Amino acid sequence: MNLKLIILGLLMEGEKHPYEIQQLMKSRGIDCYVKYAKGSLYYAFDQLEKAKWIEVAAVIRESNRPDKTTYRITDLGKEEFQHLLVQEMGRPMQLNNPNYAALTFAEHGDPEKMDQALRENIREVGRLAELLESIPEKQTEPLGFGPRMILLGAIEHLRAEVRWMERVREEAWGRLF
Repeated sequence: MNLKLIILGLLMEGEKHPYEIQQLMKSRGIDCYVKYAKGSLYYAFDQLEKAKWIEVAAVIRESNRPDKTTYRITDLGKEEFQHLLVQEMGRPMQLNNPNYAALTFAEHGDPEKMDQALRENIREVGRLAELLESIPEKQTEPLGFGPRMILLGAIEHLRAEVRWMERVREEAWGRLF
């Protein structure tokens, strides 16, 4: 997913500081499906400002803290947001699973170690699904259509991934173990 789209989309909701964007991404579970480094968020803000898609709304000065700059989306940014939104909506899902590369060479691996790694992966993916399932309970306001559908899709993908990994384990016993 495009980090610029997320920043612009969250700014469509109102003026925000980069740290506030980061916290919203976490509270809404966006950070579960968008991987980014903290520094890349601030870099993206710089790039968006240079492109004139966002602008400084206010600089808040507090005595013992660094200045806090809030941003707003510009009209040009709103146009770019629409462009990015349509572009991302039309992108096909990417099949990128690290298990695929490992399974390609499974016959050459240590069966016990592979089984242990797979069991740990199943637990972790299940834990992530449970975490996502708990998000609506933690929200003070109901999720909108888009976030709700993303959450539902992510949960369904994770649950399907667990079922698939369990099937890999079941079928592997007769072949590898």
